[in-house]
Amino acid sequence: MRPSNDLPIVYLCRDAVDFRKGINGLAVLVEETLQRDPFSEHLFVFCNRGRNRIKILYWERNGFCLWQKRLERDRFAWPRDDEALVTLTGKQLNWLLDGVDLWALRSHKRLAYRSVL
Repeated sequence: MRPSNDLPIVYLCRDAVDFRKGINGLAVLVEETLQRDPFSEHLFVFCNRGRNRIKILYWERNGFCLWQKRLERDRFAWPRDDEALVTLTGKQLNWLLDGVDLWALRSHKRLAYRSVL
């Protein structure tokens, strides 16, 4: 389950978000803080303070979807500019999820585990 590379616009919230927020809290944040329409077909990407988790919120026909990825090591590269909202393409989002630092063009090391215990 990955976002399509063909997505025209993905909005990335630069500020860290409290990851106790679920769909409702993130939708309110999109509408009030980012001043965007959470019911649009755009994806809204959020990161926690430790930058090891990402949540993606989007509206799909008749309801919200919430997707989350947690890194076992490393951290997601995150923009450092002053803009509260950064726009990405679908391809750039997938690079970010793969561990590529879009701002320095470096990726995370590939990890291989045999058990979760």
